[in-house]
Amino acid sequence: MAVFSKILTMLRGNLREIGQSVVDQNASSIYEQEIVEAKAHVAKAKQNLTAVMAKEMQTGREIERLQAELARYEELALQAMQKNELALAEEVAGKLANLEIAISEQHSTRHEFAENINKLKDMIRNAETSLREHERQLAMAKTTESVYQATATISQTMGASGSKLLSAKESLERIKQRHQDMADQMHAADELENELGGKALDQKLAAAGIGQIPDQKAQVLARLHEKFSARQELSIKPANGEAVN
Repeated sequence: MAVFSKILTMLRGNLREIGQSVVDQNASSIYEQEIVEAKAHVAKAKQNLTAVMAKEMQTGREIERLQAELARYEELALQAMQKNELALAEEVAGKLANLEIAISEQHSTRHEFAENINKLKDMIRNAETSLREHERQLAMAKTTESVYQATATISQTMGASGSKLLSAKESLERIKQRHQDMADQMHAADELENELGGKALDQKLAAAGIGQIPDQKAQVLARLHEKFSARQELSIKPANGEAVN
């Protein structure tokens, strides 16, 4: 029996945990449904309030009717007394007494209606204020939950692809290093060619002014300068001779 009792306790505990888990997972939906139901109750309360207000207005009209009837019977009682119809006047006085009691009761009823109306209005205003606050809280809760879900999704995605991104980054670094190695090797080959290859001897001969290819343009320009200078000298000599004579 003790084992069976523990098994039942365990099952109740499991059911409680399952139920609590379901509630937690659907907390926003449950909260929203509770707000919807509360708004329906407020709408029903407003409907009931209009019914009470209608009763209060009906009571007011009944009071006006009774007061008008009271005034009419008072006038009739006075007329009976003027005609010395005392028995009739007494009967009318009884009617007046009943009307006054009815008017007093209607005033009391109307006062109760008015008090209840004010209380119901306050309760409805407070309920609507509370509902607006709950709706604001629900909107914030939904937004926060969406942010948490998006963050969790991003975290899971990044966690799953983190190793791939790291591997890709490492591959890129290896490619960059390979390119740098190739550039360094080409630069070293150029330096070695300049020091030990055929270019090294050409550079030494050029530095000594040996074996250089003449600058044809410079030679032509020098020849033109010589011809121009000779022509200038020929043009100057006749002018000097004339000046001597």
